[in-house]
Amino acid sequence: MTEGYVHVAVIGSGFAGIGASIALADAGIDHVVLERADDVGGTWRDNTYPGCRCDVPSHLYSFSFAPNPDWSETYSPQPEIWAYLRRVAAERGVVDRTRFGHDVLDVSWDVDHRRWNLTTAAGPLTADVLLLGNGPLAEPALPDIPGIDTFEGTTFHSARWDHDHDLTGERVAVIGTGASAIQFVPEIQPQVEKLTVFQRTPPWVLPHGNRRITKAERALYRRLPLAQQWVRYLVYWSREAFATALIRNSKGLAVLEQVARRHLEHQVPDRDLRAKVTPEYRPGCKRLLPSNDWYPALGKPNVDVVTEKIIEVRPHAVVTADGTEHEVDTIIFGTGFRVTDNPVADRVRGRLGRTLAERFSEQGMAAYLGTTVPEFPNFFLLAGPNTGIGHTSLVVMMEAQYRYVIDALRTMERRGAATAEVRETALRSFSDEIQNKAAGTVWNSGGCSSWYLDAEGRNTTLWPDHTFKFVRRTRRFDPGRYELAAAPGSVG
Repeated sequence: MTEGYVHVAVIGSGFAGIGASIALADAGIDHVVLERADDVGGTWRDNTYPGCRCDVPSHLYSFSFAPNPDWSETYSPQPEIWAYLRRVAAERGVVDRTRFGHDVLDVSWDVDHRRWNLTTAAGPLTADVLLLGNGPLAEPALPDIPGIDTFEGTTFHSARWDHDHDLTGERVAVIGTGASAIQFVPEIQPQVEKLTVFQRTPPWVLPHGNRRITKAERALYRRLPLAQQWVRYLVYWSREAFATALIRNSKGLAVLEQVARRHLEHQVPDRDLRAKVTPEYRPGCKRLLPSNDWYPALGKPNVDVVTEKIIEVRPHAVVTADGTEHEVDTIIFGTGFRVTDNPVADRVRGRLGRTLAERFSEQGMAAYLGTTVPEFPNFFLLAGPNTGIGHTSLVVMMEAQYRYVIDALRTMERRGAATAEVRETALRSFSDEIQNKAAGTVWNSGGCSSWYLDAEGRNTTLWPDHTFKFVRRTRRFDPGRYELAAAPGSVG
């Protein structure tokens, strides 16, 4: 065993990487975690914009094996989630197994030695197995707007918030009205002189049920962990019941729309503004956003909602298709993340010499059970294609993947296999099944375009079914769908 060799390399130390490291350690599997930053936490380390919090209930948006009885609110704010991840990573030894400052620059499969060769910012490394846990919300997406380089003011993405820049008294443009914007806009609105929100498509916004968790509740969870497990159980199944309407694109969505419209009408008395922010598609087609502050913020005298298309940025202004110059001092991008074109995919080269990005470009972004891809032996994606969810916690899906990966590695060991590569036929069959299921969901036929769908209208991001079905399907590794090969020169 060489100094630069590990059995398993896990890329990323957010929820996916931390959970995978704990599962591997519990199974006695030697591994390291490679992290480009100087601390764990992933997206919850990087997203520090004002008002940042999770829109999934705290008791469910946490590891099932590491409950936190001390959540202060039913929907956790970013600092608490990051603190939770750091604590769990420290207590379970993940920090000790993590190599910080190891940005992975290039990865390629060594056909002769049947290992992965990794080039990192801190030097080379080889690994038998690679787990890609960098996460879908790791790389900010920036719009390609003509003239943006000529802007003489300040620009930044919400995921890279510039806390040193004082917005007080400024004219601020916010581009995008997604999950991040509806959280930070109400926070900065009282501070700025003028806030111009550029909206392409309005989101459906629901009343937010967040509340403080009482001291008595927290004391109960500490003394009786089963009580918190029961709450998690109730939250999980209520979310699965809610998912039925989204999956079936059923009449149940009409009730959801009624709730959203009532919320809108109650909070936006101005008819012109209400018309601007009323969606023309079915609720759930795009991500549903909970907020009690978004609409009131848009109605303030210093806020203007602009629905005209942006055509250009000039040194001191954003120009829209109607010819209006909107003079601004700062531009904040609330434009989401590179989910379907994550740059990490350009750095991973498989058995045939082409990158993961090239394969996805040529054959569509797809992975068997959202986890394995032909041409990429001993390679497992965490939170990969079609494992995203539109109704519940992604942690549920990732924990199911941990079990699948661990069983795959144990199966390989039992059978003396050096490599495992999913068959093309297995992926093709799975992909056809997923697209057939997705066709009838609100995400595919709800009347909108979203980042859930690729250029051909295929759902490549969301799991189009109940999560308990994914959990059931990944409970055991299915070797019949894989090519298992022994090491060169080994005796079978």
